[in-house]
Amino acid sequence: MRVKHRSGHVVGDDVVVRGEVLERLSRRTELRRRDAMGGIHLVGANLDVLGVVVSPSPPPPAGFIDRVIVAARAANMRPFVVVNKCDLDAAKGLIDVLRDTYNGAVSIFPLSAVTGEGLHLLRGFLGEGHRGAFVGTTGVGKSSLLNALCPEIDLRVGALNDYNGKGRHTTTVSTLHSLPDGGELVDTPGFQDFGLVDISVQDFADHFPGFEKTTEVRCRFRNCRHRTEPGCAVLELVARGEIRAERYGTYLDILREVERARDLSSDSSR
Repeated sequence: MRVKHRSGHVVGDDVVVRGEVLERLSRRTELRRRDAMGGIHLVGANLDVLGVVVSPSPPPPAGFIDRVIVAARAANMRPFVVVNKCDLDAAKGLIDVLRDTYNGAVSIFPLSAVTGEGLHLLRGFLGEGHRGAFVGTTGVGKSSLLNALCPEIDLRVGALNDYNGKGRHTTTVSTLHSLPDGGELVDTPGFQDFGLVDISVQDFADHFPGFEKTTEVRCRFRNCRHRTEPGCAVLELVARGEIRAERYGTYLDILREVERARDLSSDSSR
């Protein structure tokens, strides 16, 4: 059955077929993103894990991984990071940085879709019965990765643009695939931005990766935004050097984005 583009159904939806009509069942989770023009895109439904795919070439944009992790956590999904192209010389530096930044926050899978190095660990994780999706900027090798995990789908793979080093879009629609070792994956189109959608300031403060130590030393106030509040555990950890100043700076930068989005939403609803 063909599904109309504007039907409201997305990849991952559970539906009941009644003749020529699809009745969508309630969604357990939704993954949405905001593009650079402010448009909102529903990427997939009923996912329980979300992998952000990065590579040394092209490198991840500033804050991209953090936004995806926050979006996943706020939507009750388990985020993880896939470092593709680990066979490249520049990969070790990227992997070291990511492990230093996200150690203890999310699982990290260094691998190469070309050589197969590290793929068995990701297969084992997904084979636990997860339904997930890969998101990442264009050119990081999402389609190559899905081809390596599920060879029979034979997705088209493109080369990096020689002019700007960015990838060419090869996936144009989202598709759901069953994996031979268990689990399901949604292949999504690549994009260069991942703006947060309907994330409250408190959700962002609660889910930002790297602040996990605040479960041991809690903030005085439950609605702490980790900015100037007295008794803030994050500020204490920054002062002690247990959270790096640059990491805290990234948090403040994205927090301002979330606050601006909230203010614009409030103005438009008046």
